[in-house]
Amino acid sequence: MPECKVWRNPLNLFRGAEYSRYMWVTGKEPLTYYDMNLSAQDHQNFFTCDTDALRPSDTVMQKAWRERNPQARIKAAYQALELNNDCATAYVLLAEEEATTIVDAEKYFKQALKAGEMIYRKSQNCHSQSPQHEAQLRRDTNVLVYVKRRLAMCARKLGRIREAVKMMRDLMKEFPLLSMLNIHENLLEALLELQAYADVQAVLAKYDDISLPKSAAICYTAALLKARAVSERFSPETASKRGLSTAEINAVEAIHRAVEFNPHVPKHWKRIEGALNLLHCTWEGTFRMIPYPLEKGHLFYPYPSCTETADRELLPTFHEVSVYPQKELPFFIHFTAGLCSFSAMLALLTHQFPELMVLFAKAMASRVWILEARAGLGGLSVQFSHV
Repeated sequence: MPECKVWRNPLNLFRGAEYSRYMWVTGKEPLTYYDMNLSAQDHQNFFTCDTDALRPSDTVMQKAWRERNPQARIKAAYQALELNNDCATAYVLLAEEEATTIVDAEKYFKQALKAGEMIYRKSQNCHSQSPQHEAQLRRDTNVLVYVKRRLAMCARKLGRIREAVKMMRDLMKEFPLLSMLNIHENLLEALLELQAYADVQAVLAKYDDISLPKSAAICYTAALLKARAVSERFSPETASKRGLSTAEINAVEAIHRAVEFNPHVPKHWKRIEGALNLLHCTWEGTFRMIPYPLEKGHLFYPYPSCTETADRELLPTFHEVSVYPQKELPFFIHFTAGLCSFSAMLALLTHQFPELMVLFAKAMASRVWILEARAGLGGLSVQFSHV
């Protein structure tokens, strides 16, 4: 089992219901202190603001998110609810940490939604009164969006996929500017599970824009749809004889684009017939077409080494992880480089130690003469033996 990461949380895991189950099954702590610190920063950015002192329950929750011990955080959440039974962030914490099943988490999030909507309406009514009230509205908006997204993920994990899709669509329509949560990527995954490929294409048409920040989910989903159009009838032997069709070229270029963006993605497209075959046939070819990571790419900036660790963390360790292959240089290039390096070293030594190098050269010349002489005598002895 891979070590879980709470900060990026690409699988939308629930901290109590799923991280705790991991610990029960494996006996290992899924979170490090480093993970918890990153998670605490994330929660504090989303769920706190400068006006927390105006609401005692929010003051308690501000401290709760900083607590390292889960039980201390849960205890603080209950203290906040004693001060204010409509403290939405307290319900969020309990849903994430105390709930041991997705069903329990969903119950807490429903309570958080009820409280969050009420607080959000109040903040809307008075947000123009001062900068502090405006900051409070931003925080309450973040809480509401977070809760609705988590409820959609609860529905997805409990198998109510169509309900999850509707909730995600409604959320994106209601808060179109809050794209930092990448709700559209959750939507793409749910639509792919439903095999609603036309709907997937419609989402991609909106978010797969070259001016927007890219993601591996966007790039590989776009490639998958193009591969789907040709993969069932694709044959490497036939393609090598007649050449690639326009649709096949589009599919190969889409795979090339995805690999260039992030090579650390497993080549597993099992649902669509023939897609794996097409991906397998083009994968290594796209690597050969891509410039070195330190050079400028065809579509994106060079793949920065600082993101490699982050991209690898998005994959469980049991997946096959692809990397940029090392391009093998011809032998004559290695030989020429070595010869030039050796010549440069000799020139430097001759410049620094001229007398010593003269002696060294004479010694080497004498050594060569002796070896040649021995070789000549050996040849004569062979001739005499034949005579």
